Amino acid sequence: MRTIGVAELRKIATGAALMGAGGGGNPEVGKLMAISAVREHGPVTLLAATEVAANAVVTSPSGIGAPAVGLEKFPNGSEFKLMMDKLTERLGHPVEAVFPIEAGGINSMIPFIVGAKLGLPVIDADGMGRAFPELQMSTLALAGHRICPIVMADEKGNLVQIDVDAPHDAEKFARAITVEMGATAQSISDTTTGAALARDGVLGIITKCQRIGHLIHHLGDYATPAAALSALLEITSGTRLLTAKITDIQHTTKAGFNFGTVIFTGLGADSQRTGKMEFQNENIVFSVDDTVIATAPDLITLVDTETLAPVTNEELKYGKRVYVLGLPADEKWRTPAGIDCVGPRYFKYDLDYVPVEQRIKAAREKGVID
Repeated sequence: MRTIGVAELRKIATGAALMGAGGGGNPEVGKLMAISAVREHGPVTLLAATEVAANAVVTSPSGIGAPAVGLEKFPNGSEFKLMMDKLTERLGHPVEAVFPIEAGGINSMIPFIVGAKLGLPVIDADGMGRAFPELQMSTLALAGHRICPIVMADEKGNLVQIDVDAPHDAEKFARAITVEMGATAQSISDTTTGAALARDGVLGIITKCQRIGHLIHHLGDYATPAAALSALLEITSGTRLLTAKITDIQHTTKAGFNFGTVIFTGLGADSQRTGKMEFQNENIVFSVDDTVIATAPDLITLVDTETLAPVTNEELKYGKRVYVLGLPADEKWRTPAGIDCVGPRYFKYDLDYVPVEQRIKAAREKGVID
């Protein structure tokens, strides 16, 4: 148990943006809202999953929709109490703690907003260990937990409840409602118990995000940028896949998602190489010179070459210089069921999932990457 104040929130938001694999919503919006809530109501208690009572009712407040739309259509803050009151009425029991459904951008911050406003602790666990674009893509759903009941609200005060059994139906209905709410909305889902979250969630994710954020915020403590990058890769068990500048971006918003393709031209030792990344809210496939180097569920994430600040997909700009990093996914996603749920074939790529470390080894042997 420890408390999370403004300084900690800044670091968590930065680390979560990196772990969001390009998605999860804009980190700046969520960070500012969480800081405002903490300044008004006081620090939030962070609990390890093992510190939560086994039968405690816990739930996950989050944003849903196209992250790029969220840059212009902010939540006004009232949605969260409205949804929590409705969920409490539906359950007949108060919620005792909240947790992030994913690591990434605004969705890592929303539980702290709710925690500060409603006096609830936040649990150091999530349902993904990264960010994914669809509701059923959580380790909780993978373990057989219901996503519903879902409560959704928009900034106008509209409130919708969804209660279906099939995880894909929950995603389908919630996505359709999100589109009608303007392509982005707020939601509460994945209500479960403390014991179930401790067993089936990804544990320690907030602490990990804070460690990443601390490193990035203290870049000057390292002798060189290369030393800082090496330390970052050690914390994340990651690998630098390419050093490059962004030379082309194609993106569109449809059906409540951001879709896009990014082309990279290599820099320095990578100057003769070309990278390509495809995303659906989050980064799904990355290749170098037509050789696939990483796919979901492993993380493909971008950081600025000078500051190591994460670059989310709504922040992509022509000429931006980045390191493309590959990070291994949580082991729960590397099971046959996990691969079926979030592997490249689910996203309609004619590719089998191969762990990123194996793809990197093969690419190095062929001289595709260093």
